Amino acid sequence: MRRPKRAHNSRGRRWTWAVVVGLLVAVPGWSAPAGADAGSSGLPEAVDTILGDGRLEGGTASVVIADATSGEVLYRHRPTERLMPASNTKLTTSAAAMELLGPEYRFTTDVLATGRRQGTALKGDLYLRGTGDPTALAADYDGLAARVAASGVTRVTGRLVADDTRFDRARLGRSWAADDESSYYSAQISALSVAPDADYDTGTVIVQVAPGAAAGDEPVVTVTPRTAYVDVDVSATTVAAGGANDLTVERGHGSGTITVAGTTPVGGPGAKEWVTVWEPTGYAAAVFRDALAAHGVRVTGPTRLGRATPEGARLLASHDSMPLKDLLVPFMKLSNNMHAEVLTKAMGYEATGEGSWSAGLAAVTGYAKGVGVDTGRLRQADGSGLSRMNAFTAGQFATLLLAVRDEPWYADWYRSLPVACAPDRFVGGTLRTRMCGTPAALNARGKTGSLTGASALSGYVTDASGRELVYSVVLNNYLAASVKPLEDAIVVTLARSTPDAADPARPAGARGAERAADLECSWRKPVRC
Repeated sequence: MRRPKRAHNSRGRRWTWAVVVGLLVAVPGWSAPAGADAGSSGLPEAVDTILGDGRLEGGTASVVIADATSGEVLYRHRPTERLMPASNTKLTTSAAAMELLGPEYRFTTDVLATGRRQGTALKGDLYLRGTGDPTALAADYDGLAARVAASGVTRVTGRLVADDTRFDRARLGRSWAADDESSYYSAQISALSVAPDADYDTGTVIVQVAPGAAAGDEPVVTVTPRTAYVDVDVSATTVAAGGANDLTVERGHGSGTITVAGTTPVGGPGAKEWVTVWEPTGYAAAVFRDALAAHGVRVTGPTRLGRATPEGARLLASHDSMPLKDLLVPFMKLSNNMHAEVLTKAMGYEATGEGSWSAGLAAVTGYAKGVGVDTGRLRQADGSGLSRMNAFTAGQFATLLLAVRDEPWYADWYRSLPVACAPDRFVGGTLRTRMCGTPAALNARGKTGSLTGASALSGYVTDASGRELVYSVVLNNYLAASVKPLEDAIVVTLARSTPDAADPARPAGARGAERAADLECSWRKPVRC
């Protein structure tokens, strides 16, 4: 699946933009004076006014705005300040994946056999081999099992072997927070896993808790997909109507047991949580074994994990994921961390034969450097931005956003970016409730990013004159509940500006889900942004 690096006629122009941006942001910490870069447009003053909001007091901002066509930098504020970008990290990961893997790249999951057939019995082992598909559903494993049954096999005398050797054994990224381990946005990474829903939250199960019929009853707990791979320990209690709905649903470190604790009232809402599994390879193998049994195929041997499929094994069934250009939509619209990490390891494998974070990040860095990003001025520690070791500048994000416009796959990549105020989750994504009722609505596209004390928004917007602009806003070290209204105010200011005039949009107050702005809005399941 390796593709040679293509030569583009536009590469020289990319280097021109990179040089222009590099020269303009060469002085660390320098902030453009009022009127710089944009003549008398008033844009610098307008953005400076927004950045002067009290919610940023004591914090740090890195902001760059450029003309998307010419590459001319219109505004810069601390353009070389390295800050935590949160999920803006996915911009480099996704662009590199489109270039290095290709828009038509698909993950495959295969079922193979060793030994010989004797009637309806397979005298040997059955192998389930994965390449990292983050969109594999229980229904896809059921389809594989159905094809094994259709081949005439009713019994496997050997073992079920789960081959996840495409990737290394490192399951969690560098500096990922231990208290996030049970949360679905911090699932373990494997070449074999299961997603429980069409958001493709791979490596998790959905645990739904409903109150019992009467006070004192044990709540009713269901797990999706149905699997005995996870144990559920219920210590929660149903209380009288009007009582507290105070439930916790968590998995402890190193454990396959999910604990449901607390209280839920009769007739109350209960709870619905997406919880990570311990060892996703075993999860996939368990779901597949159950599917085989449902189709009348009995595997008499035990399940073994992490063994490579022998050369010469016969292919019995195969499943392909959607192409990368389509997978990019749930990945980027919903800011799916696990998709980013799977793609990172897949790039490492395709580039070097090693499905590791180190190999994948080297591939991402190589791509970014090739389009003019000064990779010596940044640090990328994972593919998703969940690590707090990531350090990027708005200037380098702007360089990337300018460069990718010349890529042959740009239209598909651009389509994957969330759209301001577009109500469909797979269009608006993490921006679906933002900038509504403004000129940026259904206009601005951008990648959001949120961690405690870190927020970012980078992308594209068209101004009132029809000019397309590139923007990158990275904000850190603030204490306010949310600074997203300031990001929105900058983008709205751009959307209603002209080359001759710009007035600052009034930043809105934090509202609704934005009050808990330490996580991407799409990460707060089941509440959807």
